[in-house]
Amino acid sequence: MNIVEIRSLVGQGHYEFSIHAQQERLEEDLDVIEIEEALVQGTILEDYPDDQRGESCLVLGYASDKPIHVVVEWARKNRDERVLRIITVYLPKPPKWVNPQTRGVRAWQLLATAPFVEERFMNR
Repeated sequence: MNIVEIRSLVGQGHYEFSIHAQQERLEEDLDVIEIEEALVQGTILEDYPDDQRGESCLVLGYASDKPIHVVVEWARKNRDERVLRIITVYLPKPPKWVNPQTRGVRAWQLLATAPFVEERFMNR
């Protein structure tokens, strides 16, 4: 995905929210204007070109000083026209995120390094 194209589409209002993104937006108490601001000045943090559901990416942007993560994908309006779809939106927080740019350690990673794992699970 291309951040310049994402910014352009958002600036023109050529995007839509998934039902999930709308629910997450409300749970995080984010206004549509804050999400637009984050996308228009954001950067692609992670790119998922081979996602099984289609090409998508994680954009990190800011509304004022508030970091916002927005996952977007391409959706088809019809055979010839695609639109940007916001899949989910959230505020990056610990433990999943150390800071807005860095993922935290996942639970399975902690388990894999725990001393008891080998003893309890590997000797079965």
